[in-house]
Amino acid sequence: MERRKFLQNIGLTSLAFPLTTYASNTFSGNKITKKIIKPKALKEGDTIGIVSPASAIFETEPYQIAKESFEAMGLKVKFGKFVKNRYGHLAGTDKERAGELNAMFKDPSIDAIIALRGGSGSARILTLLDYDAIEANPKIFIGYSDITALHSAIFEKTGLVTFHAPVAVSTWNSFSVSHLKAILFNKENPLLENPKSIGDNLTQTSNRIRTIASGSAKGRLLGGNLSVLTGIMGSEYFPSDWSDKILYIEDVGEKVYAIDRMMTQLQLGGVLKQIKGFVFGKCTECDPGGSGYGSLTLEEVLDHYIKPLGIPAFSGAMIGHIDNNSTIPNGIEAEIDGKLGTIQLLEAAVL
Repeated sequence: MERRKFLQNIGLTSLAFPLTTYASNTFSGNKITKKIIKPKALKEGDTIGIVSPASAIFETEPYQIAKESFEAMGLKVKFGKFVKNRYGHLAGTDKERAGELNAMFKDPSIDAIIALRGGSGSARILTLLDYDAIEANPKIFIGYSDITALHSAIFEKTGLVTFHAPVAVSTWNSFSVSHLKAILFNKENPLLENPKSIGDNLTQTSNRIRTIASGSAKGRLLGGNLSVLTGIMGSEYFPSDWSDKILYIEDVGEKVYAIDRMMTQLQLGGVLKQIKGFVFGKCTECDPGGSGYGSLTLEEVLDHYIKPLGIPAFSGAMIGHIDNNSTIPNGIEAEIDGKLGTIQLLEAAVL
């Protein structure tokens, strides 16, 4: 009650405050620390809703495989009303796709929501989402790639912790399932690190990490797909505060010169100078490109922008367009080790 009176005194009477689901705004000097809303954990028997906020899928088998995968995790499955619609390459019109996601957050029978796939189109629906309803009905929301636009907007507008993790039609192998269950079902805060396997080799040759700068750093995880993230820069849906954050990014199918351009955007936009740590996942199918006059390597690009910052940083994390894809909670405190290439979650991401 005293906190509510205090909030009324500073003009925040119009906001809804489900006190049991998040840490409230706090004040440090003249700065308001963003509230963080944690969704409820999943348990066997819960229902996961599958929505399609981006590109369409035109075959029938992926829907069935997705359904069977979640049922194998002990969950019930409910598909969105428009999940199989098509508007060009998109899974329905903007109004349909946004309405489907809004309905899933409002539906009391739905315990978690996952995007069917990424692709493109998520940013088109940001203006159509009901952020008040999302804040009032906090639920686990899962996806990656183009879904980064939704993660960013939801976190910026509501403070809800969302999860950069495989989409519904991803490969649900033991690596991805174990990470998802540890964080979303078991309320664990695990150490995220690359698999240690040398096979028949003398040393590890795959899934290696590369230290950009050693040392450890603590901060809230925030990021996602680099091209999607930079694509919404300058809008009200792009995170406005990067101080005390650990930026993690990944990408697919981008030329190295394009990665360089997007890193420039982050630099010029003031993001890089604020962050406490940096993690680059996988850049799948990111070849040099160019016009025959040579190209910077991806390592050279990352070193150019990150090393001068003097913050702990590494690349090669199991984040991105890969089969063994980690679950990364947006907005949760973590500690990274640049030398070891690890991400230690410092708190549970769900209640």
